[in-house]
Amino acid sequence: MTIKVGVLGARGRVGSAIVEAIDGSDDLELIAAVDRDDSLDILVEKQAEVVVDFTQPAVVMGNLQFCLARGIHCVVGTTGFDEERLEEVKHWAQADGAGHVLIAPNFAISAILTMHFARQAAEFFETAEIVEYHHPTKLDAPSGTAIHTAQGIAHARRQANMPEMPDATEQSLDGARGANVDGVPVHAVRTRGMVAHEEVIFGAQGQSLTIRQDSYDRTSFVPGVFTGVRQIKDHPGLTVGLEKFLGLN
Repeated sequence: MTIKVGVLGARGRVGSAIVEAIDGSDDLELIAAVDRDDSLDILVEKQAEVVVDFTQPAVVMGNLQFCLARGIHCVVGTTGFDEERLEEVKHWAQADGAGHVLIAPNFAISAILTMHFARQAAEFFETAEIVEYHHPTKLDAPSGTAIHTAQGIAHARRQANMPEMPDATEQSLDGARGANVDGVPVHAVRTRGMVAHEEVIFGAQGQSLTIRQDSYDRTSFVPGVFTGVRQIKDHPGLTVGLEKFLGLN
C-alpha cells in the first residue's frame, strides 16, 4: 500500500532531497511539501499518514504537537531535543489516538552503525574521544549525533564499571579539550566543504581504534528516513534513534 507523506522543511537542503526521493519511490506518495509560512492544515486536508520533519528547533515542537494530536505519525531529523523536550513529545505521543513519533539524531545508516559499534567497543578501551565535522551554517554544536554517540559510550563504560578516563591536563585554553558529554570529550569542527562526518577515537595501551563515518551529501539520509516512514506505524509512542527500527537494540 502507498503511504501518504508530508514533508516539513521541504525547501531546505535535506527536505528537498527527501521530496525528490519520495517522488521517485514506488510505495510513498508526496501529498504535501510544506515550508516556512505554509499552513499545516494541508496535512489534514490531504490526509497525511506520516510527516517527515527537517525544519528548525524553533518550530519543530509546534509541528509535532499539531501532527501528533491529529494522529499523524512523525519522522523527525530536526535537532535541538533535550530531555525536557523529549518528555513533552513523549507525553503528546501517549495520548489516545495520537500519532507515533521517531526522533533520530542521524538517519545515515553509516552513522547509526558508528554509534552502535562505538557502544560495543567502549568497554575495551581506556579512553574515548569524538571529533565531528560539519558545515559552518549548522546551528548546534556539538551535533546531536556526536552527543548521542558520547552518551552511548558513557553508558557502556558505566555498565562495565570502568573508572573515569585519565586526563592530566592542568593548563588549557577554554574549549581546548572539547565539550564534556557524560565524561566523553567531544570536539566540533565547522568548516566549508563538509556535510556530516564523525570520528570516534578509542585508545588503550599500545593501540588505538578509530571508527569514522562520512556523509558526502544529504541523499545519505534517505534510506534511513524511508525506513522510519515505512515502519513508524508499528512503533507506538516516542522512539529516539533509528537503531530499534534496524534491529540493533
